[in-house]
Amino acid sequence: MATYCLNLLEMALQLAARDPVYEDVATKFFEHFTYIAHAMESQGLWDDTDGFFYDVLQLDQGSAIPVRVRSMVGVVALFAVTVLDPEVLSRLPSFRRRLEWFVENKPEYADHCAHMTVPGQGDRLMLSVVDRGRLARILSYCLDPDELLSPHGLRSVSKRYGAQPFSMSVGGVDATIDYEPAESTNFLFGGNSNWRGPVWFPLNYLLIESLDRYHSYFGDSCTVEHPTGSGVQMPLGEVADDLARRLVSLFLTSAEGTRPVFGAAAKMQSDPRWKDQVFFHEYFHGDTGAGLGASHQTGWTGLVLDLIADRRLGGRS
Repeated sequence: MATYCLNLLEMALQLAARDPVYEDVATKFFEHFTYIAHAMESQGLWDDTDGFFYDVLQLDQGSAIPVRVRSMVGVVALFAVTVLDPEVLSRLPSFRRRLEWFVENKPEYADHCAHMTVPGQGDRLMLSVVDRGRLARILSYCLDPDELLSPHGLRSVSKRYGAQPFSMSVGGVDATIDYEPAESTNFLFGGNSNWRGPVWFPLNYLLIESLDRYHSYFGDSCTVEHPTGSGVQMPLGEVADDLARRLVSLFLTSAEGTRPVFGAAAKMQSDPRWKDQVFFHEYFHGDTGAGLGASHQTGWTGLVLDLIADRRLGGRS
């Protein structure tokens, strides 16, 4: 919901450039964003010991139990980010005054818009759920090959649960989550409806887009270790570029003349009538990149074309 509010805020700001009445709408979405970010904090979704966001089970007795599973659940908080260019705010003085009033008069929410008072690269301002410290801690899991990072994008669940499944007991019921890189082995989830390991294209795309936004604010001054454990520090923009390359590589021919997306399908890998007929699969094997689920999911896997065009045309600033 925080990401949704920021998307609507951006739309309202674009409309406000033509009609000042939309400045009121933009202000409302800004306020809703801060309320949601504050609720995430007050409900205990952030685990400061682990440095990650987790789901929390709210029990009838009023107690809460965090579900400490490292998955895309903890990554989506990074999507709630928008960057405001100074020229945009200069055209909307009423909106800017309201922002300043809110920060000054509602300090309990000020932490969630701290970057609105500290200009970044190009004097840009930023709204985000996470600060610089939390961003780095979450990315340490995202960029760890033993956790979420695969050769072809981010897995939906940490690879660590393959050897050490996560388990918890609630109300006398034992529940377990392991790492399943391909189709679900539990038919309770419908066989091909698996968020417990495979690479899902739309969430990877949103992370890349978000890292580009963080980079546009922080510039090269903010670096993270990539991959985690390598000792190599990279600016966020370069991390975004590398994740984009990993996604694009799903469809490219390797040095051995095979495409990851085709997996073990010999006909697709070698038959001259088929080997160049690339499918846009629904999701991809968390280790090999083999295409899984529906084979013509252009609704979101087709975003690979945008990644290719954006990087070729220098879309990131």
